[in-house]
Amino acid sequence: MEGTRILYIDDDAGLCRLMSRALQRMGCVVDTAQSGAEGVAKASLGGFDLIAVDHFMPGQDGLETLAQLRALPDAPPVVYVTGSEDGRIAVAALKAGAVDYVVKTVGEDFFALLAAAFEQAREKQRLAAAKVAMEEDLRLSNARLETLLKEVNHRVANSLQLVSAFVHMQSAALPDAAAKSALQDVQRRIQAIAQVHRRLYTGNAVDAVAMDDYLSALVGELQETWSTPAAPRVLTLASEPIRMKTDRAVSLGVIVNELVSNACKYAYPANESGEVRIVLMREGEDHFVLRVEDDGCGIEGGVSPKGTGVGTKVIRAMAKSLHGELSYDLGHSGVRAILSAAC
Repeated sequence: MEGTRILYIDDDAGLCRLMSRALQRMGCVVDTAQSGAEGVAKASLGGFDLIAVDHFMPGQDGLETLAQLRALPDAPPVVYVTGSEDGRIAVAALKAGAVDYVVKTVGEDFFALLAAAFEQAREKQRLAAAKVAMEEDLRLSNARLETLLKEVNHRVANSLQLVSAFVHMQSAALPDAAAKSALQDVQRRIQAIAQVHRRLYTGNAVDAVAMDDYLSALVGELQETWSTPAAPRVLTLASEPIRMKTDRAVSLGVIVNELVSNACKYAYPANESGEVRIVLMREGEDHFVLRVEDDGCGIEGGVSPKGTGVGTKVIRAMAKSLHGELSYDLGHSGVRAILSAAC
């Protein structure tokens, strides 16, 4: 209590003097006011750590005084003092914002009780200030972490873009059509992953990806890759606003890339147009269903779609990482791939 600045508000001048002496012996700096209005006026000037307010005062009682004190900017904690043992008064004071209350008694006990209430109020004040400071430190730490993660995702996306450029250059330099096609498939997989990190550093969240935005960008890139004047490919996307963690978003994006690329390459004749539809929707509270379908030639003999087999292995690996199952609707006229997994 040493150096604590206290304002004691009570219409009893004698009690004000006694209280002032008792608290000064404890090392406190004490000022008094003998009416609610005087107390509020002094408190409004600031400089107090704690205030005690008596309940029964003429003109303006303790509850009205308490309300005015609590309305002051940076109001210090208020301990309510009452000569009545009526619990309703104490409850009303606590509801109005008092941190504690003390019942007046005759003798030294009252001073000791009030000093103890002041000590508890100071401790609560210290804990509250420490909590605010800790929350601010945590907020600043989180802000720094978010900035760092955005920078990391930015650099990862740039590095993947650089790798993609190297692969493209290597592909362009190859005379072998099969090797060129394989490298182009690799490049698209890299771009699918890079898109995730691009979303993370340009979005509001650093730990989750909005799949509707991500798939929209990914499908747009695939549309530019596969649609030509000679063989138009129309890609349509219907996606619910599902958010996924980074690793799960990468897995799903790679699956979409593989399924859409496969459909664009093999579903329709090279000189004809065709449509590929991508749908992502919730299934219950924490699951999703991905559907990629076309109206092309379908799956011959119930076997897997055409390709080198690498794409199928990639899809299987990504589906396993999602703890999901990929199946094909053999009753569909074209190819309909369906993936069900947890978000």
